[in-house]
Amino acid sequence: MMSNNAHWSEVSPLADLLGRGAADHPERDLIVFPDSRYSYAQVYERSLRVARGLIGLGIEAGEHVGLLAHNGIEFLEGFFGAALAGCVVVPLNARHKSSELGFIVENADLTALLTVTGDNDYIDFVDVTHEALPSLEASAHGRPLSLPEAPRLRTAVLLKGEDRAGFVSRSTFDVAADRVDVAAVERRRMQVRVRDVAAILYTSGTTANPKGCLLTHEAITRGPVFRARHRLVTETPHISWGGGPMFHIAALAPLIGAMGACGTYLTDTYFEPGRAIELMVREKPTTIWPWFPGPMQMLTSHPSFDATVLDSVRFIFLIGPRVLIAEAQTLFPQAELVAACGMTETGGIYALSDETETFDDRSNAQGKPAPGIEVRIVDPITRREQPAGIPGEILVRGFCVTDGYYKDAAKTAEALDGEGWLHTGDLYSRTESGCLVFHGRLKDMLKVGGENVAAIEIESFLCEHPAVLNSAVIGRPDERLDEVPIAFVEIRAGHQLTADELLSFCRGKIGRYKIPRDIYFVAAGEWPMSATKINKRGLQAILLDRSESMSPAS
Repeated sequence: MMSNNAHWSEVSPLADLLGRGAADHPERDLIVFPDSRYSYAQVYERSLRVARGLIGLGIEAGEHVGLLAHNGIEFLEGFFGAALAGCVVVPLNARHKSSELGFIVENADLTALLTVTGDNDYIDFVDVTHEALPSLEASAHGRPLSLPEAPRLRTAVLLKGEDRAGFVSRSTFDVAADRVDVAAVERRRMQVRVRDVAAILYTSGTTANPKGCLLTHEAITRGPVFRARHRLVTETPHISWGGGPMFHIAALAPLIGAMGACGTYLTDTYFEPGRAIELMVREKPTTIWPWFPGPMQMLTSHPSFDATVLDSVRFIFLIGPRVLIAEAQTLFPQAELVAACGMTETGGIYALSDETETFDDRSNAQGKPAPGIEVRIVDPITRREQPAGIPGEILVRGFCVTDGYYKDAAKTAEALDGEGWLHTGDLYSRTESGCLVFHGRLKDMLKVGGENVAAIEIESFLCEHPAVLNSAVIGRPDERLDEVPIAFVEIRAGHQLTADELLSFCRGKIGRYKIPRDIYFVAAGEWPMSATKINKRGLQAILLDRSESMSPAS
């Protein structure tokens, strides 16, 4: 009797995904922006030209190519152009300041840096790069770079723009591309193995400098492609919308998944809810990836939002407090709310909810391990397996896990053990039905008078108040209790709330030691943010720097 092999994995290098799409569906839209759209064939041809240009400038296979650009066609052609040339692509956070950018350019051993410039760009990446690499601006035109700040960097290229000091202009880059035959690119592409490193994604954490996660072609493509082909299936072609920056895995993985299904990805240069809604109404996505409470709340509270017009949506990836999940499910009764958990070190998602899970599962948990992925939940001290319902550190093993941190053997040894388990630093428990429940970061636990308190538990409770849109809790040192919880809260538009009212809401419903000692109200748009989430180190800095001028409930 033949076994059921209906769901199988097809693993390919990044560039092959683009090549297959261009060969099989050349005229189909690969990516759509509010004001432009590009087919698979167009993105392939543009990426091929970038690959030829890199080879023409002497960039070798396996070398590291940095990419500093906002969401746009230049990001795609730079990303896949580097892949076609057999290089390792290093997407750079467009929000990085000069000191962070300078560190990564040197730490990642970049030999080439691709970026953009233009009068309409909301960030001048050339100015930021000049500040990060002061010697660049004075470099001789037409000569390979020799910078003391970045010894390996040989060239900096404008994928869009002309005549900026230290940079190869787009027209000069195109001349270099003209000297290289397409066959040279094909030879490079065909030599790439699926376990070669495809990308280095830098992730910020509790350390002073970001860490470069080494992600192989298999790690970065296999999961997203499998989900798009076998999990996020509808009767119509796969169309995904994502509002996040593509240098971050939360937006990059859905793009790669859409390509794996020969589908279409919708996005914008920046996230603005009105533009996003207009794009979705016009293009009719089947899957949307708001991911976090902030973007979802901005969409649903916008004057132009009408869920009934977005009836094409069948899957919504969203994590957040139960009240937010319930609101989203009410607005989109035809859609499946997909809970998931992931991180840069796992190439994105490593667990997600399945079709059989109840609403309680989806609103209180983050799914089950994805096919091919193993997880363990262990006591952080004894390393013994935790029983159901008891939180511990979650360990992940499988094809998606990073190969380590670039040039950081010590942090790699901390994160990856001898059996291949990634020690995530995240706290989870497991329900009796096998669902994973997030309890926050291991380092985001407060120690209040000897009691362990997960910040996320307090945050979720505060969001139950009808006037609370968003909340974040951090610890403040306390002589008597070691530390106490402090809450930052954003109020919903049209509501009013005082600190005393919110504290009264807490009393008698959560333990006294969990009730915030102070509450600071934050206006919309004033949260310190990383690429996708509230930056709690930024909140700690606010608490420290403004302790004298910023009074509670202000």
